Amino acid sequence: MASSSRRTWRYRVFTSFHGPDVRKTFLSHLRKQFSCNGITMFDDQGIERSHIIAPALTQAIRESRISIIVLSKNYASSGWCLDELLEILKCKEDIGQIVMTVFYGVDPADVRKQTGHFGRAFKETCDRRKTKEKEERWSQALEYVGNIAGEHLINCLNDYGNAAMVDKIATDVSNKLNATPSKDFDGIVGLEAHLREIESLLDLDNDEVKMVAITGPAGIGKSTIARALHSLLSNRFQLTCFVDNLRVTYPTGFDEYGLKYRLQEELLSNIFKQDGIRICHLGVIEERLHDQRVLIILDDVNNIRQLEALAGDITWFGPGSRVVVTTENKELLQRHGINNTYHVEFPSRGEALEIFCRYAFRQSYPHDRFKVLAFKVTKLCGNLPLGLRVVGSSLRGKKVDEWEDVMNRLETILDHQDIEQVLRVDYESLHETEQSLFLHIAVFFNRNDADLVKAMFTDNSSDIKHGLKILVNRSLIDVSTKGEIVMHKLLQQVGRQVVHKEAPWKRRILTDAQVICDVLERAKMCPRAFKRMPNLRFLKVYKSKDDGNDLLHIPEETEFPRRLRLLHWKAYPRKSLPLRFYLENLVELKMRHSHLQKLWEGTQALTNLKKMDLSWSFNLKELPDFSNTTMLESLVLRGCKNLVEIHSSIGNLRKIEFLQMSFCVKLQVVPALFNLAPLAFVGMEGCSQLRNFSDISTNIRTLSIADTMLEKISKSTVSLAFDSESSCSITNCFKLGREARRVIQLSLRACLPGRKIPAKFDHRTIGNALTIRSDFREFRFCIVVSRKQYIGELKPEFFCRIRVNKGCPTDHHIHFHLRNIRAEHLCFSLVDVHGWLEQGNEIMFEFITCQELEIIACGVQIMTEESKRRRMIEFDEASKASQDSRDSELRDRLICDSKENGIAETHTGCWSWILLSLDLSHPMRSIASLFWGRRP
Repeated sequence: MASSSRRTWRYRVFTSFHGPDVRKTFLSHLRKQFSCNGITMFDDQGIERSHIIAPALTQAIRESRISIIVLSKNYASSGWCLDELLEILKCKEDIGQIVMTVFYGVDPADVRKQTGHFGRAFKETCDRRKTKEKEERWSQALEYVGNIAGEHLINCLNDYGNAAMVDKIATDVSNKLNATPSKDFDGIVGLEAHLREIESLLDLDNDEVKMVAITGPAGIGKSTIARALHSLLSNRFQLTCFVDNLRVTYPTGFDEYGLKYRLQEELLSNIFKQDGIRICHLGVIEERLHDQRVLIILDDVNNIRQLEALAGDITWFGPGSRVVVTTENKELLQRHGINNTYHVEFPSRGEALEIFCRYAFRQSYPHDRFKVLAFKVTKLCGNLPLGLRVVGSSLRGKKVDEWEDVMNRLETILDHQDIEQVLRVDYESLHETEQSLFLHIAVFFNRNDADLVKAMFTDNSSDIKHGLKILVNRSLIDVSTKGEIVMHKLLQQVGRQVVHKEAPWKRRILTDAQVICDVLERAKMCPRAFKRMPNLRFLKVYKSKDDGNDLLHIPEETEFPRRLRLLHWKAYPRKSLPLRFYLENLVELKMRHSHLQKLWEGTQALTNLKKMDLSWSFNLKELPDFSNTTMLESLVLRGCKNLVEIHSSIGNLRKIEFLQMSFCVKLQVVPALFNLAPLAFVGMEGCSQLRNFSDISTNIRTLSIADTMLEKISKSTVSLAFDSESSCSITNCFKLGREARRVIQLSLRACLPGRKIPAKFDHRTIGNALTIRSDFREFRFCIVVSRKQYIGELKPEFFCRIRVNKGCPTDHHIHFHLRNIRAEHLCFSLVDVHGWLEQGNEIMFEFITCQELEIIACGVQIMTEESKRRRMIEFDEASKASQDSRDSELRDRLICDSKENGIAETHTGCWSWILLSLDLSHPMRSIASLFWGRRP
């Protein structure tokens, strides 16, 4: 049905009636009352009646907002009237015209069934016309309008009855005209989708009383959605009210009883549109509203007492009533038993850009010169509608250089009071303990693992768990599906500004570079400077410039505080950590681009260490014994180009979930066994000197090896990809032997160099698409991928698009670890077909990737029980042959190395330098934001 909200109506009302029955009585009174109420009604005087409805009448019907059908005893005796009826119902369907009915001296059942006097008149009209098709259409129309609830005046055909009905109809028409959809919310991006979801939750056709909540962070648009909902649904309830901004208008200075009194008086004044209503007890709401269908919207609730006072129980309201609550505090909803909740998500990138553009340019897209800037500002606002609106409005009409100034400020400081005031309210409502946790997350731990954060505060872990729950319930943070704590960018800016504005004697966190320098200068940066800060828990040191000048001097005798839990030090200048560096409480150690050659001597008691990152520490030559680092979950050694050996103790760290050793170009020796955590990731890309890879636990999720001299692999390594849950990527490893290739090709998910699709894929073709016939759901596919141009650090995406029997396609996202492949590669994976299958189904497979890559051939294997059995047998045979070949070569190499060790070392060193110059030109890139060290 088309929307009628934007049409211009020539008439407010069109009446369809049988003249002799009502023109001089009921209709004349109705016309007079409409005139008094300012309601224009079409006048059909002067139009000659004929067998065919006049064009003027057809036009009048289409130009009227409301049609009133006055169904009298002889209405059906006129073909003219019945044709008007058809046109009215057509307009209802096409343009949303409102249709009202009046049953004037006739029973609605006689209209529906065409019985009684009304039915006889209808039959006579049909007999005169003798058109079966027209008779059926008239009959269906009468049945339809007979079911429309309307005014029924059958026993009161007198002046009093006419007058009463006329007054009621005039009032109803006025209400319907006044209830036209509001234009206040036109153009609000994404609003219709929100309203649809909430209407579904409200279930308006259900006569039960329901309470529904709208939740989400500050500035997301909850109040706007609630107001639009009130505007949309008001005409469906007997009484409605919108209690706005309860947080701000919350009465103070009352005890609990007095507070509830005041809130209830305000609600009743609002809902009955009467100022100054007073009540004498707290049961008045239930007394007044228990038999009324009401819509009550309580906006910005932040205290359980508000809910107890205004919507204490569903029995207070009549059947079909709805109470809608907007809040940022999910805990209140749990305590009040409100389980139907709609959480407002952040808009998509496209929607966020459109929101911003509507305020910055007053259109839905950016001006040509501002396209890039608009994208950047939208990103800086973190897709928060409040930020997009305020910043967009402030930039309207400004020049490019002014935009750039605003962007520079947004990166470091939030200087829009309209945004800060809204976002800061929730922070200020927190208890001091939760405020401290909020600030620590804003400065140190945004987008960190929640378990890691709990470990940082292990001495009061119960408070931290409780504090994180409160921050989640208040929509100040979110915990992602991966377990990461996520705080919105603008909330993070609020936290930093709170830290910056704190009085010096209250500061718990120092972020200003000058203030930190002053503190260190007062301590004279002596070896005991940090030790004199026993409460120092988290320390981050950043370089402001990557110019190679590491001016900070660290005395050899420097002592760090024993309670230190986090240490980030970019470009750490010493060759090793201080002798008095106590690590027993350390949870995270990050020293990217350090000058370290080694960490420490001997074995340290690292009982709490969970994360270590030594990326791009070019001078690092050896790793210590990690036997006592039993809690370590993440070890990153990316780009440590002088590291030759991974200490064997690392292979037995059973909690490691992320082990990254890529671009360690001199790495030759790895542990004989990697027994890591389930679902772990192991990355060894660009380890150009690596020839052999050890056994690895078969329950890891992803193994990515690239640009190595690998020739043999163990059975356990390939067994990873035999399981459909794991992925084994061995790219640009061109020295792999025939048996190793054969066993990898039998895996479910894997990548390796190759250009020929194996014969077992009995459906093969050139190109990226093929169609087969099958009754099975499970398939294994192989594609040949070639690089067209340099990809860089981008992770190309792959999709398998499946269409069954020419129906709607479904896309399956496939994860392949392919970046800068230097030749054709074979990629294998498993895919299932969803939906209804018949016999002899036509199934089309289309493989899609980014423009930098090309899929030059593809093949599909139907996974029958027999093919699965054969694959298992072939896998066992191939992996045994591969292992035998590997063992034989290892024996030969031991003999060879004992004779020619010196020559071999010289040869390896030469190739190490050449591969370094070729393969490490691209991975050097900016690693992390340096904003921590800047001055606000």
